[in-house]
Amino acid sequence: MTASVFFGCTFIAFGPAIALFLFTIAREPLRVIFLIAGAFFWLVSLLLSSLVWFISVQISNKDSVAQQKGLLVFGVVLSVLLQEAFRFAYYKLLKKANEGLLTLSQEETMPISIRQLAYVSGLGFGFMSGAFSVVNILADSVGPGTVGIHGDSQHYFLSSAFMTMAIILLHMFWGVVFFDACEKQRWWAVAAVVISHLIVSCLTFQNPEYVASLVPTYVILFLMGIWAFYSAGGSLRNLKLCLTCKDKDFLLANHRPR
Repeated sequence: MTASVFFGCTFIAFGPAIALFLFTIAREPLRVIFLIAGAFFWLVSLLLSSLVWFISVQISNKDSVAQQKGLLVFGVVLSVLLQEAFRFAYYKLLKKANEGLLTLSQEETMPISIRQLAYVSGLGFGFMSGAFSVVNILADSVGPGTVGIHGDSQHYFLSSAFMTMAIILLHMFWGVVFFDACEKQRWWAVAAVVISHLIVSCLTFQNPEYVASLVPTYVILFLMGIWAFYSAGGSLRNLKLCLTCKDKDFLLANHRPR
């Protein structure tokens, strides 16, 4: 039973992201490099927020429940703001790197577009965020023990897996919208990404009322997915052509000699 819970929750949390990586990134070495770099930037933001959190806890009154709850909220908000600050820093770095690659390349076009960079970096952020969110939970799911034996919710592992999947996909969508907003200098869209990130993170305070956290999170995921689709240049016509396999440009671009 514990093995099935472990593998089931792992595939729920990381299945879509791994599929996206295998089909859209793994074959392109440049994309793999940028994905790893994006994951590294997320790790640096986590390191800084953890350092501030550790110092804050040490100087606070550990016997005060209200103060500790306030520090928890402060830690979540600080972590989100640092993640988005490092997303912006990574965007600036990628712009410079892309310009450098263009000067070294013999082609007249950039080796990788800013939209592809947004998607790849967002998935890198999501992979690392999801790993740190659920790795300890997955380790506990192996056992020993039974979830809910003391009256707690039996959906803890399953809910955590679905929340992790949503966070990973949201980071990908946030990356696409964020980079597009920076390119077009739509700072209200950047603010919308930051606010939605804060909302999703604060929704986890509703746990163990998992419905109160998961349902709004997936509503935001759906809306951000639509926004990212149009930010990446998508349209209803393109979607229809793709689903009916009538997009000639798409089919030619993905054709491989047999």
